[in-house]
Amino acid sequence: SAPPSGGATAGLPTPYAEAVLDLVERIPPGRAMAYGDVAAALQRGGGPRQVGTVMARFGSGVPWHRVVRADGSPAAGHEAEALRRHRRFRNDLQ
Repeated sequence: SAPPSGGATAGLPTPYAEAVLDLVERIPPGRAMAYGDVAAALQRGGGPRQVGTVMARFGSGVPWHRVVRADGSPAAGHEAEALRRHRRFRNDLQ
């Protein structure tokens, strides 16, 4: 079977997208997962690009800054916001 597209049907998340968002919501504060690790944990045939598609379309309601590239860097174009959120979390711990 084909891998999940990560897309939407009529603007609503697919079951694969819902699974991605559920997993991302469970990443603990102070931790991160790579897009590929999210895909592997789901064991549903998608890959990092499908996870990225889900995050781009629906990720604003979950802790998106906890999903990073394989090299540990934040999503392109969101580096400053991810750093701000990380610093806020770190300050909350003190």
